[in-house]
Amino acid sequence: MRPLHRTKGFVILIFCTVLGLLMTTYGPNSIRFLEGLIPMDVCPLPYGRKLWDGTDGFLDLWARTDVQTCTYWGAPIIWEGMFDPSVFDQLHKEKSTRVALTVFAVGRYLDAYLLPFLMSAEQYFMVGLPVTYYVFTDYPEKIPSLKLGQGRTLEVIQVARENRWQDVSMMRMKTITDAIDGHIHHQCEYVFCFDVDQIFTGRFGSEALGDSVALLHSFYYHRPKMFYTYDHNPKSEAYMDKGDFYYHAAVFGGRWQKVRNLTEACYQGIMKDKENEVEALWHDESHLNKYLFLHKPTKVLSPEYCWSMFIGHRNDIRVHRLLWAQKQYNALRN
Repeated sequence: MRPLHRTKGFVILIFCTVLGLLMTTYGPNSIRFLEGLIPMDVCPLPYGRKLWDGTDGFLDLWARTDVQTCTYWGAPIIWEGMFDPSVFDQLHKEKSTRVALTVFAVGRYLDAYLLPFLMSAEQYFMVGLPVTYYVFTDYPEKIPSLKLGQGRTLEVIQVARENRWQDVSMMRMKTITDAIDGHIHHQCEYVFCFDVDQIFTGRFGSEALGDSVALLHSFYYHRPKMFYTYDHNPKSEAYMDKGDFYYHAAVFGGRWQKVRNLTEACYQGIMKDKENEVEALWHDESHLNKYLFLHKPTKVLSPEYCWSMFIGHRNDIRVHRLLWAQKQYNALRN
């Protein structure tokens, strides 16, 4: 029998040899081998090429070699240093791009989070572009007054009260679908959907716009896939036995047609689960991950766009664009 220390040494040697070959072949930007244990599929774009992001501007995928900046299906992953903000902003101003922001402020979440969320959005979210805030609440009379910038408006839509916070989270998918059908698609080309218990702390601008936009979850983006908390219950419509990334449901967006497709599919999956008396592990987020695995996003936002200070410092996070607010679940969810 081979001694244990020799076996470990042999495994490490093989690991380092394979890693060296992969890095030599594909470069540092295409593989997160050390953190993922299993190599990612390779970005199809050649080394050094800048990506023309539709009609919005150039993305320099190779400006960052310390992080993955491209998926294997060719979607950019947006990090600080990859884009010129002024180019993106100018092009969207010329096109008069309008953006809808949806947020739910129900129960005690309204008092605790809505005002700082909106105030910070005015300072950092799509600055210079027309934005309509769609606030869904069960207490319309409690929505705070706020002086908005030029071209920015706020619409309040009353929603029914739910018995559980889980139902609030899941049923928002139908509410967003209905709002797109009834209001948003007449006014805005793009829709971004946010949780309210967050605060903008840096630019969240037009570089984030795309056909279908997903967000890498800050707790999982650097971890091996074996730790991703997909729903593993075969009885659920959200069931997944594999995936590409773990996406955070606190932020998602895109053109209104794409967002509507996502929210409608998630809602249908949630309702089928209710019929079968099951509930996905992470509720609407589990269904969102299933949908985005089957329908790949065209743009992925790095965790800069929704970071948790609880994680602490990481060298690859150069800016904080949106931060999780301090959680008060015991007080707010009862």
